[in-house]
Amino acid sequence: MPKRILQGTVVSDKNDKTVVVKVERRFTHPMMKKVVRMSKKYKAHDENNTHKVGDQVSIQESAPISKDKRWVVVSSGQA
Repeated sequence: MPKRILQGTVVSDKNDKTVVVKVERRFTHPMMKKVVRMSKKYKAHDENNTHKVGDQVSIQESAPISKDKRWVVVSSGQA
């Protein structure tokens, strides 16, 4: 089964080897027919602490790394 890849923005890089990535999704509400924006934050592993707040990154699903980390940063920039 392929691993999911999501794009988002780094909102925190204070933890060692970890970044918090905010992923936003947009969809049309089934009843109101209005575009709704929802976001979720994921903790992702950043081995070399290379990414800073505001960076656009892609994250990929992985096996659990710690209690909250299940994602790994795979690339930066608009992918």
